[in-house]
Amino acid sequence: MDSIWLDGARWLAALRIGLGLWWLESWRHKDKKAWFERGSGIAWAADVAAGHRWAPVRAGFETVVAPRPRLMAYVVAYAELSLGLGLIAGFLTPVALIGGLLLNAVYFVLMVHDWAEQGQNSMMALISLTGFFGMSWQTWSLDAALGWF
Repeated sequence: MDSIWLDGARWLAALRIGLGLWWLESWRHKDKKAWFERGSGIAWAADVAAGHRWAPVRAGFETVVAPRPRLMAYVVAYAELSLGLGLIAGFLTPVALIGGLLLNAVYFVLMVHDWAEQGQNSMMALISLTGFFGMSWQTWSLDAALGWF
């Protein structure tokens, strides 16, 4: 494989790190006070779910998220932080890539009618798949330094 500047494994690592920075920014830009004290993020998602075109999404939200909005706010925010840090450091990378793919899938389904969100979630999911199948943890990662995976 020919490439400019870096070899293929390092380009995959750069892509993984970039995805980690994207997740970290998703966590960083959240207004934590609004999310955790006023429940703004979950309230917004509840509004989206209530008007969703697919009944299973509405029912799933009502069953899983609505009864525990404060807990779910923490789960979402700290999942994004964990994904970001794990991907940047290359720690438990395959787990982080699959976890991020699943979180993007949830966001994708919830926001199926919002084209701006779909572009971001589609690209993040594609990077997760590329990083996973390209084994992006082989270079510039704690996983490689520890001999994991």
